[in-house]
Amino acid sequence: MSTELPSRTRSLHSAAHVTIVASTYNEKYTSALLENCLAELKESGDRITVDVVRVPGAFEVPVTVKRAIVRAGKHAKPDVVIALGVILRGSTAHADLIGTAITNQLLSISCDTLTPVVHEVLLLNDEQQAFARCIASTLNRGREAARAAVAMLNMLEEQDELHRDATRMAGVDMSGSIMR
Repeated sequence: MSTELPSRTRSLHSAAHVTIVASTYNEKYTSALLENCLAELKESGDRITVDVVRVPGAFEVPVTVKRAIVRAGKHAKPDVVIALGVILRGSTAHADLIGTAITNQLLSISCDTLTPVVHEVLLLNDEQQAFARCIASTLNRGREAARAAVAMLNMLEEQDELHRDATRMAGVDMSGSIMR
């Protein structure tokens, strides 16, 4: 486990749309994750628009993430989705099963839609771990999720620029004439 937040990346050059899907179960912790995530995104610049969708529990996060991507119009489709939730282990395997199912689904959604999904649905042993990761500042996973989202937005922007350059270059021969 990392003991510090990743560093902030550079600000975005172009506008971006982020959707955050956050569960309300374990609200003390999920609300803190959300607040920290929003604060970090705000500090990353004003070129990011954010939609927040709250769902009852962590198990509802994947279907809502997929709906946000698939059902969005072309201009409302998120460039990145952040998934937030807190699952506290109990005395049965239920929490582990839920955590594994959510992880598998979020990865599948991200790969199937080619939309990055930042996964911060936390599976934790107890409230002490939840406090450390959701409310305290050193390991705050809400801020970490926002920084990961901005890093992905920067990477996507760089890939798009390289693709545009390659496409432009493919249409021009070495003498500068357009090939037909």
